[in-house]
Amino acid sequence: MSASSEIRYDENGLVPVIAQDENTNEVLTLAYANREAVERTVATGEAHYYSRSRSELWRKGETSGNTQRVVEVRLDCDGDALLYRIEPRGPACHTGERSCFFTRVYGEDGEAPNLGRTLSRLAGTIAGRHEEMPEGSYTAKLFERGTGYAAQKVGEEAVEVVVAALEGEKLAEETADLLYHLLVLLEERGVKPEEVAKVLDERHR
Repeated sequence: MSASSEIRYDENGLVPVIAQDENTNEVLTLAYANREAVERTVATGEAHYYSRSRSELWRKGETSGNTQRVVEVRLDCDGDALLYRIEPRGPACHTGERSCFFTRVYGEDGEAPNLGRTLSRLAGTIAGRHEEMPEGSYTAKLFERGTGYAAQKVGEEAVEVVVAALEGEKLAEETADLLYHLLVLLEERGVKPEEVAKVLDERHR
């Protein structure tokens, strides 16, 4: 990290670190890191922090399995805070919540719908079903039947979207079905949604 020498640690040798989902931009947690934690994060690509309660270095997920792959580390303008742009592998919060910031203090109830965030979460759920293959799961059944069947379902759902558009009814519902089956097909073929996003970004810059 080119700016590592510019990090301003506090009197205890620590710097606050915000962990942010690199796909949805959702803020997941706030933790602290000392110099060694930052160096290990950069060296391994896995999020490391410093526990103030235990007074020790720790790698996120070393006991829970909910690790965080670090895609990028950013330093704020004053040099006294870091941002880990991460790919979360499970919940960030020890309570089992996806984000530590689940308690609302002020503001309107409910989370405004966001297609990118929703698709990212759905892709994560689908990947989990693919790994665990739970009995009774519709998603798992799609994987069991293979690529050909998943591709067929995408074709069927695409036709349903066309019909809905022409008839002017249930277009949102049919589009949701299509996007779900498309994500299943991508997972089946080992193509990450981020790869699709990269192609789109390159085409529309």
